Amino acid sequence: LVCRFQQCWKRCHRDAMCCPGNRCNICVPLSESVLSPHITPLKEHSKLSTKDKGWNRSRKAQVKGHEGDACLRSSDCSEGYCCARHFWSKICKPVLLQGEVCTKQRKKGSHGLEIFQRCDCAKGLACKVWKDATSYSRSRLHVCQRI
Repeated sequence: LVCRFQQCWKRCHRDAMCCPGNRCNICVPLSESVLSPHITPLKEHSKLSTKDKGWNRSRKAQVKGHEGDACLRSSDCSEGYCCARHFWSKICKPVLLQGEVCTKQRKKGSHGLEIFQRCDCAKGLACKVWKDATSYSRSRLHVCQRI
């Protein structure tokens, strides 16, 4: 068999990218003596039925994310945080408090292009236009204010 890489030491993304008999992220041959202690327990493990494995019972309690932790939805984040876009991923960000700058929700679906999404204002607060006493012009800046 011909090696797929001229240089087998390169980092790979899947086993098929390595030379025959080599494993991904190692790209060196794995001897049977290294693997044999693990093969027997794996064979025994596969004999158990899914009912015996107790998938639902053995599930660990998930730790909720804090600021900056990756998330998929707000329920993945701790209380006081929401899951919001940051560049092209989503992270836990703090819920906005009184006086903090907020993003006024526009028509449904228009927030799809925001790459730095903010959380909503905390309970009892609403995102309203900031009325500065020194400015008579209509401001476009919105802040969290008491309802």
